[in-house]
Amino acid sequence: MTEVGTPGRTAPTGPAPERVLTLPNLISASRLALVPVFAWLALAGQDLWALAVLAVAGASDWLDGVLARRLDQRSRLGELLDPSADRLFILVTLVVLTVRDVVPLWLVLAVVGRDLLLALVLLVLTFSHVGPLPVHFVGKAGTFALLYAFPLLLLAQWAGAVGDTAGVIGWAFAWWGVGLYWLAAMIYLRQGFGEVVRRRRRA
Repeated sequence: MTEVGTPGRTAPTGPAPERVLTLPNLISASRLALVPVFAWLALAGQDLWALAVLAVAGASDWLDGVLARRLDQRSRLGELLDPSADRLFILVTLVVLTVRDVVPLWLVLAVVGRDLLLALVLLVLTFSHVGPLPVHFVGKAGTFALLYAFPLLLLAQWAGAVGDTAGVIGWAFAWWGVGLYWLAAMIYLRQGFGEVVRRRRRA
């Protein structure tokens, strides 16, 4: 049966166009835009507003993933934008907190070293014609832990019981975050190596 108005021809079919303007993508882009806002507020000593920005960023990281699944608005752009916004926010936050002597330098080196390792893995996968690996839930858990640790560590600078409690909880999140961050890196290394080996065997 032919389409009305196009005698003798059927309607063309093909893959649906990539969705860009989705609600999860807008949330991820907003989180990315908050990075310089937080840096300026924290370096200017506006800790209360900086805490508010960190809280919004942490909530948005959870929210965009939930909405992408429930609204069926997953997209390739979202798969790239979400972790990129997370990593940039974590890196900038760590640098700012290190400048203010809130966290030690080793914490920055631990996070940056992991990201440099994964960047090298991604480069090897690209040369091996293997696409980017899917985000693992362990990596997301590590990201959540770090994003929750930062506002608590900043709050720990306040004197009194509130600051002391925030410091204990914040460092617990930080240690768990770094541990899960590196565990995810080992998982990505194993998956990437396995994909490269399988591709070479098929070739």
